[in-house]
Amino acid sequence: MIPNISPSTFQNANILIIGDIILDHYIYGSVSRISPEAPVPVLLKESSAMGLGGAGNVAANIAGLGGKASLLSVSGDDSNHEALLNLLAGQPISASIIKDPSRSTTLKTRVMARQHQLVRIDEEQAHALPPEIENKVFEAFTGLCPTCQTVILSDYGKGVLNPELCQKIIKTCREQGKLVLVDPKGSQWGKYRFAHCLTPNFKEFSSVVGEIPNEDRFILEKAKALCQELEIENLLITRGSKGMVLVKRTGEPFSLKADAKEVFDVSGAGDTVIASLAVCISMGWDWESSVDFANKAAGIVVGKSGTKPVTILDIAEKLSDGNFAANKILSLESAIQKVDSWKAEDKRIGFTNGCFDILHSGHVHLLHASARLCDKLIVGLNTDESITGLKGPGRPILSQEDRSRLIAALGSVDLVVLFDEPTPLNLISALKPHILIKGQDYQKSQVVGADLVESWGGEVALIDLVENKSTTSIIEKIKNKG
Repeated sequence: MIPNISPSTFQNANILIIGDIILDHYIYGSVSRISPEAPVPVLLKESSAMGLGGAGNVAANIAGLGGKASLLSVSGDDSNHEALLNLLAGQPISASIIKDPSRSTTLKTRVMARQHQLVRIDEEQAHALPPEIENKVFEAFTGLCPTCQTVILSDYGKGVLNPELCQKIIKTCREQGKLVLVDPKGSQWGKYRFAHCLTPNFKEFSSVVGEIPNEDRFILEKAKALCQELEIENLLITRGSKGMVLVKRTGEPFSLKADAKEVFDVSGAGDTVIASLAVCISMGWDWESSVDFANKAAGIVVGKSGTKPVTILDIAEKLSDGNFAANKILSLESAIQKVDSWKAEDKRIGFTNGCFDILHSGHVHLLHASARLCDKLIVGLNTDESITGLKGPGRPILSQEDRSRLIAALGSVDLVVLFDEPTPLNLISALKPHILIKGQDYQKSQVVGADLVESWGGEVALIDLVENKSTTSIIEKIKNKG
């Protein structure tokens, strides 16, 4: 059973991630023809983006869930090292990236036609760390370990986590009472001996125990034996469309069906699983609840395109069920985080605002029409205090709690943010929408924030209104009938 969560649920989870950091490079475009030079598609490049991969993506997931992430890794002494530092500077991650002149920074370039990956190009030098670099890593680890609850070993097989270093880290963690979770790589798992939990996918698990069917009875038998052999307490095996299973050295297994509704991209799903598991375990959750949470997080992230971290707001929406509308109503701080995640997915953000006091068909028409102009629609809603200042005593009729829930209940609305000021200018400045939308009862020059939105390349749209529909007329009609 997953406890109730909020943006502050994991704020006291301190996680140290050690492993292979990767620079992810995405090239986006469209394909409309085949090359005359060879039977391959021709991509018309439209944009490109850089992101954190490997251990960096694990750290980004922890930060997105509201935990405290410390990252320890090794990169080359090159321009891509600087690119990593620039990306990390924009994240709430405490990073120690040690430069190794003997290697290049690992770079994965994915060429994407819409949501389909055409090809991946890897640039790497995956040799073991030189002794002096390994010593620097362990020295940095010993300084960081005391302040964390959990250590994640994110092994992508690029040379950072050799057997000797893994065992020194695990031994130190055991001595200090820290949990060790491992996302393993390769078939030599002896280097992870005495860890608290390994999180392989089924293919990785099969590479160690031998080829077996992806069926419960075969998996449970082999996993139990592996836990005993390696003296690890838990083995969480992700099984793709068949979900995941937690096998314990002592105790009953725990299985869950896959939670994804749509699968666009499995890149980084393993990072999300181990990050989600880590924040839960660090806060004292039991293993079953932690695995359930990780399963839901994985179901979200495979529905995103590219290596994108999950956020606590994503999870809140996932868990909301019938109370989904309430989870659309966010503080400005949480709304900025949500909008940033939408923008990272190339979503077009729309913004409109109003009092919406006594919701009527004219309001609904405006919001539905606005939603057709964007991928995600934000509604800035005047607070009670703001409306009283604008319209005088006796207004609003409905409280801000009622008004925000009514607006959030509409399928056309993705986010509701309250504001106290007379105008939403500060809200627009903070959220930076791509399109600002108002009714045709305004002229463009009268729309608050129009110049601001256009200054960053956005646009302003004016929507036709339903005639003879207003809150004022409804109030007057009620008065006259009274």
